[in-house]
Amino acid sequence: MTDKNRINIPEYCMVLLVGPTGCGKSTFAARHFQSTEVISSDRCRGIVSDDENDLEATHDAFELLNYTAEARLKRRRLTVIDATNVRSEDRRSLIDLAKRYHALVVAFVFDVPEALCHERNALRPDRNFGPHVVRNHIRSLRRGQRRMDRDGIRFIYRFKTEEEVDAVEIARDRLWVDRRDEQGPFDIIGDIHGCASELEQLLEKLDYDVTLDETSGERRYNVTAPEGRRVIFLGDLVDRGPRVPDVLRIAKSMVDDGIARCVLGNHEAKLGRAMRGRNVKLTHGLAETMEQFESESDAFKKEMLRFIDGLISHFVLDDGRLVVAHAGLREEMQNRSSGKVRAFAMYGETTGETDDFGLPIRFDWASEYRGKARVVYGHTPVPEAEWVNNTICIDTGCVFGGKLTALRYPEMELVEVPAERTYMEPARPLNPVSEVATDPNAAPDALLDLEDVTGKRIISTRLRRAVTLREDQSAAALEVMSRFAIDPRWLIYLPPTMSPSETSAREGFLEHPEDALRYFKAQGVDTVVAQEKHMGSRAVLVITRDETVALRRFGIESEALGAIYTRTGRPFFYDPTVVRGILARVSEAAERCGLWDALETDWLCLDAEIMPWSVKAQSLIEHQYGAVGAAANAALQAALAAVQHGVARGLDLNTLQEKTASRLENADAYRKAYGHYVWPVEKLEDLRIAPFHLLGSEGAVHDDKSHRWHMEQLRLLCEADNGLLFQTDHRFIDLSDEARVQAACDWWLEMTAQGGEGMVVKPMDYVTRGPRGYVQPAVKCRGREYLRIIYGPDYDRPEHLTRLRRRGLGRKRALALQEFALGIEALERFAKREPLRRVHECVFGVLAMESEAVDPRL
Repeated sequence: MTDKNRINIPEYCMVLLVGPTGCGKSTFAARHFQSTEVISSDRCRGIVSDDENDLEATHDAFELLNYTAEARLKRRRLTVIDATNVRSEDRRSLIDLAKRYHALVVAFVFDVPEALCHERNALRPDRNFGPHVVRNHIRSLRRGQRRMDRDGIRFIYRFKTEEEVDAVEIARDRLWVDRRDEQGPFDIIGDIHGCASELEQLLEKLDYDVTLDETSGERRYNVTAPEGRRVIFLGDLVDRGPRVPDVLRIAKSMVDDGIARCVLGNHEAKLGRAMRGRNVKLTHGLAETMEQFESESDAFKKEMLRFIDGLISHFVLDDGRLVVAHAGLREEMQNRSSGKVRAFAMYGETTGETDDFGLPIRFDWASEYRGKARVVYGHTPVPEAEWVNNTICIDTGCVFGGKLTALRYPEMELVEVPAERTYMEPARPLNPVSEVATDPNAAPDALLDLEDVTGKRIISTRLRRAVTLREDQSAAALEVMSRFAIDPRWLIYLPPTMSPSETSAREGFLEHPEDALRYFKAQGVDTVVAQEKHMGSRAVLVITRDETVALRRFGIESEALGAIYTRTGRPFFYDPTVVRGILARVSEAAERCGLWDALETDWLCLDAEIMPWSVKAQSLIEHQYGAVGAAANAALQAALAAVQHGVARGLDLNTLQEKTASRLENADAYRKAYGHYVWPVEKLEDLRIAPFHLLGSEGAVHDDKSHRWHMEQLRLLCEADNGLLFQTDHRFIDLSDEARVQAACDWWLEMTAQGGEGMVVKPMDYVTRGPRGYVQPAVKCRGREYLRIIYGPDYDRPEHLTRLRRRGLGRKRALALQEFALGIEALERFAKREPLRRVHECVFGVLAMESEAVDPRL
């Protein structure tokens, strides 16, 4: 194959095969494209009518063809249209469709001899139409060929002979914007606008070595990058600032040396037009740039014009996880090419109106962004770079006296240098919401869409490939979340359900620690931690270092230093004074023990138990447990008195008397059991909080740490407090050491005999994989008396234990693993600064799983 016979087409485009029937289009398509890429009008006729030659089915066939083409283009798939396409009006709808999905259009025109078409049609018995059909096709083709390039077809290739058709080979080129194979790390720099001094300082702060070379008489910059890193310039290198030529020199030098990429900004585009002598207004700093260029050589000007001409609209990087564009880019425009894509990437999207300063009012596209890729952009200066829906604007107005900002990727760290001075006064104050066409009081990242959480959903997580939520589960979760949940911006995690240990075969026991320990040993776990299980209420505490963090990191103006919520996302306390008091105590304790600095964070997420149980369950205790206990005690006392009276009269009621006395004893034990977990709470000091997981902090989810690490960090936190926080009693157990195993069982027996609830057993590693997949993150083992609260006063009678031992744990354990994966995924997404909807998807998933019908006593 020679280069002359090779045709290169974009790997994403619409291909139109144009030519009369019988010209060889279908054969050509089968040779060069996958069968799934080709949409044939004849095939569509066959699908809708069972007859590919049924012309009466043409309308329905082309509706199917257009629908299929649109579905493929929407998913960014090369699409080949195998139809005659000889008339301009026939091509119009397809070209419009391609434009809608920003696909370039390629046409292969088969202008072959009429005799060849007749000859081929004669070999096909299903082609029983007259020769006039081919003749009309050829006439329409030749009449409309001159208009093809004006119809919006980007590339046109014509074949005159059969030999030309047979000789061609097709190769596919990725779009210029497609750099998914480049994975970084990157240092992305916002709008510079001629501020060369600040650029030099920022590059040095990023560990780039910048030197100026004037030995040749021309100013040249040499930049050396840190190992493996590259810079991405977001455009608007020019205008307004004092050293535009030097900024261009630095950027071009780095691009030429392969240590930088640069996208086109609207100011470069305007400068390019001015340098060509076009009629442009010398406004918005262009006059200053042209003035600075007057002292530069013609060679420099030509060099920089070529550089500007080579800049493209945007780049898609890191397997599609990162998009960089000067003014940002909607999801449906990413990795596509069209005039609209280029315009959006340079200017954003405007309403067509102007504000009081005479500047365009822009749509806030970022507030509606739902894409998976992170979009980093500039163009519109903001006082602070902040993430909104997986997008961030890092134009922080250096030329206006702000600062020059870079985003380190994938570290997601912002690096900034302040402007040396104000080089130009902004036309309006830097305000992140002043130019969006939405309510300026709305926090875009706080908005959730109903479609984000309704219907059947499949959520991908790191620990489980997919967690499926049924529509009915989603509906149940939506009811709870919409009516009772706290502000969703605080909901960065919900804890999973917890499975009990296997049912014990020991006489008088439903659960025993030896079964929990045996489970983990069978899973190949060597060491576990056994933690005292407190009879309180599960709570998640999200704590910030100060009030500014709540706004900056969570988007919430809060007087409290965070939030405290239940395992179903509801407020734990409704008294804001109590919430503020607890969070202030925890935050101060973290300050005193150095936890904020040690973890390099300004927020923490803790999993904890808050006591007493009655602080959240007082109504439940009074109206359910208390009522049952009082009724049972009163009824059984009366029943026992009656039976005893009968025995005194000589009736044979001894067995009934023993049973009734035993039941009265059980009822009394039932009342004592929940009584251990009830005490009055009149002030903050009456509460007790036992944190047992340090779940996450800035940029980190601590599932990679052992439980020994978690308990040590929490020990420091509790010791720094003066009584509200206390550390959970725990034991580390080597499962190969029988003495330690027995000691743990003895500890459990002693603890539960004194009224303790029981213990929770966890593998030493927070996340542990066994021979059959992930191991349960925790297994609870509850004491005999506590289980009396759960299963009823008489649960431990032999006839009841026999029945209860038939309980099944499979569904409960499956839910625990799924919810565990969702909870960790939610924290990871928040730590990575993914948009709220992505975090909330997982949190909502945990709540949806909780609606599953599982025995609540497990």
